[in-house]
Amino acid sequence: MKKRSLQELHRVSVEQFKQQPKIPVVVILDNIRSMHNVGSVFRTADAFAIDKIYLCGITACPPNKEINKTALGATESVTWEYQEDALVLIKKLQQEQYKVFAAEQTDKSVLLPDLCLHPDEKIALILGNEVFGVDDRLLPSLDGAIEIPQFGTKHSLNVSVAAGIILWHLSQIR
Repeated sequence: MKKRSLQELHRVSVEQFKQQPKIPVVVILDNIRSMHNVGSVFRTADAFAIDKIYLCGITACPPNKEINKTALGATESVTWEYQEDALVLIKKLQQEQYKVFAAEQTDKSVLLPDLCLHPDEKIALILGNEVFGVDDRLLPSLDGAIEIPQFGTKHSLNVSVAAGIILWHLSQIR
């Protein structure tokens, strides 16, 4: 066994990536404190050809040295936009026929393996603050919540890890 070289991986250029089809998923990062988490989500969005990232509230925006440390250039390939208020954005996306889900543990959350979606459905995934999670004021407006099953002593995952798990899952049903 040997690692494949970058040439053997046949990666597309930034311009090719921008032109290729994306899965109908957008990510909303609301009040994310860590710029490393923001950069990691950009990199994951690039890996799974996610349509767009929305940055809301106190979430930092590119260009930013700390975001770039983990994004490794994905801020150039992934389309993004800043929207101050996540609630206004959620309502706008729902008018555009998106189903908006929180990555959150709620009394009505659906376990990720049990999530049933149509492959053509447009999905918006909101990820909240590293300490407080998704803002409580947003929950009544959402179409649902997705919970990642966990079996250890901790009851949460790092926001960028949770994004990676859920986005990989969503990419598999497309």
